[in-house]
Amino acid sequence: MYNILVVDDEKEITDAIGVYLKNQNYNVFKAYDGKEALEIFEKEEIHLILIDIMMPKLDGTSATIKIREKSTVPIIILSAKSEDMDKIWGLNIGADDYIIKPFNPMELVARVNSNLRRYTSYSNAKELKENVIKIGGIELNDESKEILVDGKSVKITPLEYKILYLLMSNPNRVFSIEEIYEKVWKEAAYNPDTVTVHIRRIRKKIEINPKEPKYLKVVWGIGYKFDQ
Repeated sequence: MYNILVVDDEKEITDAIGVYLKNQNYNVFKAYDGKEALEIFEKEEIHLILIDIMMPKLDGTSATIKIREKSTVPIIILSAKSEDMDKIWGLNIGADDYIIKPFNPMELVARVNSNLRRYTSYSNAKELKENVIKIGGIELNDESKEILVDGKSVKITPLEYKILYLLMSNPNRVFSIEEIYEKVWKEAAYNPDTVTVHIRRIRKKIEINPKEPKYLKVVWGIGYKFDQ
């Protein structure tokens, strides 16, 4: 059974989400501020986090950043802010998904299921097409799921890893944003900004100068490629 941590200072919201998730046979932990969320995360084995932004004691932004320093567990932000820049900002701080309040309970459950599938398939993958891909100073080990940049290990999330694996497995091939989304997320493209944000985060981790990338390059009007 998967453990889901629901974090929101509005008890009605945490209780309602708890009901939806328990109906799907998930085990639910509840927290009402970021500080309490971190305490639970340290004690329990949490497989996914749903977190609000505006909370007392420690807000959702600070809690997400702290969790990302230690873990690649899927994090879904819950927010009343619906502007595209708010979504991009949420992904930039380390979240994997963003759900706007008020939300459809069926959509929330579907997003939880989808993120858990990606996370568990990443964590449990055993069959490998190729153990190690090395291009220039970037080395991807598909057995250990580790990325080395000039011999140094780099922390990377499951989604970032899958994007990088797709591009490095097909060097010099240009993938459209829609192709990347559909191959990595395993669903029809619905928000191309999501791919753009993850690409930006990957560049910061593997490129000496992310603004002038040596490897992960944009092909304007088409998509992205990994230069060999």
